[in-house]
Amino acid sequence: MDSPVPPHPSEPRPRRRDRHGRGMRGPVAPPQVPLSVSRAESFRDLVQDSVERLERRWPQLADVDFLVLDVPGSLEETVPLGRALSAVKGQPAQIVVYRRPVEIRTKTRDERALLVHEVVVEQVAELLGLSPESVDPRYGQD
Repeated sequence: MDSPVPPHPSEPRPRRRDRHGRGMRGPVAPPQVPLSVSRAESFRDLVQDSVERLERRWPQLADVDFLVLDVPGSLEETVPLGRALSAVKGQPAQIVVYRRPVEIRTKTRDERALLVHEVVVEQVAELLGLSPESVDPRYGQD
């Protein structure tokens, strides 16, 4: 009795990923293109740029931890854009910038960069006990 199913070859067939002649699949954009940078990474870069700008003028900020969180954890009437936490035993001072509330209030990357810098300046001023204008003379002018 003949079997209609052919026997399995001893070696498996090579997979064909280029089925329609369009080339091998790969990433949509190379890593160096801004398209491949996530919104969270882009936001962290904005915060880091702002911090570096302020650290040139205020070297004591090197001891402060700057964090980016998506949303604030507590339920309040108004949603904060950032928070400054003083140093406590064993932990350095922290400045937190909340990504989603800032993104919701801005439309373009330039607006976001300005708002991020304002939030960072305000939180640094609160931490140092100074006015925002003394922390960054260009505060509020942009």
